[in-house]
Amino acid sequence: MTTVEHAVGATGASGRVGLNRQSITGLVFGLLGIALIAGVAPAISGNSRRFNFEPPPDPAGIGFHPPTWVVAIGVLFLLTAVLGFAPPEARRWASPARLLSALAVIPLLLVLSLALSDNPSTNIVNLFNESLVLATPLALGATTGLWCERSGIINIGIEGTMLAGAGIGYMTYATIGDAQSTGWLWFSILISVLAGGLVAALLAVLSIRFGVNQIVGGVVINLFALGLTGFLRSEVIVKTGITTGVGTSEFGLPLLSEIPVIGDQLFRGKPIYWMMYLVVIGTWLVMFRTPWGLRVRSCGENPHAAETLGVNVVRIRYQSVILGGLIAGLAGAWFSMESQTRFEDNMTNAAGFIALAALIFGKWTPWGAFGGALLFGFSRALGTRLQFLGVEVSGFEIPSEFLQALPFVVTLVVVAGAVGRSIPPAAAGQPFQRSK
Repeated sequence: MTTVEHAVGATGASGRVGLNRQSITGLVFGLLGIALIAGVAPAISGNSRRFNFEPPPDPAGIGFHPPTWVVAIGVLFLLTAVLGFAPPEARRWASPARLLSALAVIPLLLVLSLALSDNPSTNIVNLFNESLVLATPLALGATTGLWCERSGIINIGIEGTMLAGAGIGYMTYATIGDAQSTGWLWFSILISVLAGGLVAALLAVLSIRFGVNQIVGGVVINLFALGLTGFLRSEVIVKTGITTGVGTSEFGLPLLSEIPVIGDQLFRGKPIYWMMYLVVIGTWLVMFRTPWGLRVRSCGENPHAAETLGVNVVRIRYQSVILGGLIAGLAGAWFSMESQTRFEDNMTNAAGFIALAALIFGKWTPWGAFGGALLFGFSRALGTRLQFLGVEVSGFEIPSEFLQALPFVVTLVVVAGAVGRSIPPAAAGQPFQRSK
């Protein structure tokens, strides 16, 4: 069979001819490679640019020639395209090449950003740190979805759970602590966490006890939280006159924050940011290294088989959904008491939905979901950095609205399946009835 036949596939009795995913991906990379080499590289500035690793005035860094980098990445894309249409014996190199090409998109965007800007340099360590910080609520939200869906409950209400945690927590902080006291700040963060657990308990009752369609139940949670927090803001928070306050304080990790060049940038952060890592690591340990985690996963794959082995499926699902809600409440506290130290209507700004995309990207695993959150965090940080650099294409500055939409564009690409097929837990979304 020829290479073309392998790529296109045999024609069936219906006469249809289809391309497989590997060939389509290779075709896309091939077209991008040609565009980079033939169109982009000759058109961008040949002036030297610089990636800095430290803040001014005398930062360490590395200089580069933008057209050379663009051509090199274009050649990598073309090689990936060739491997996508290669015979079976050469295809073992196709997957590593696609992964390398996907990762190469990040330096490509940075190189093009500087080449199309009047700024000669940018701090990439700081950009990576911004990506991690912006990934905090997304990673927490994705972990919420992981606990729910691994137990068999689809949680579309992550957005609403985050919003309820943010609004109720800040309302508590403003009314009891005047948004100034450190002690009341931590008490309010606890209230945010508990509020998230309470909202998740409502979703659990609707989905498990009453068998409501889980998608509809999640939408109800989102609308309920939007209305509730809007009411609390206008009727309680605004009337206190305390629209902003003192948030959590930044601190550095011992020893790590003293590492030269990168330590002070990467190993300093605020408490909820560091808690995010503990939540991700703890989720991985509990879900994949403990008997209870095995029971949770069994409830999401085959609940009836789990029941025959003595697992209380209903109880496990309640526990998992409420645990996920507590985590989402912590994400809400990040918005109102760590990132901005105030509460605005709908301030989560679709973070819950992007967290679901990160969960799909990560194929329902803790570290994969964290990687997806970091991807979306990077897209947000990059949009802000492009706006700061004043990137122009043919003298036309990229509109800020487009840069703000960048995370949602990435979300659409991921959900559309560009990263490969993702298979959810087999019983996710299916109601469960105890055997009689």
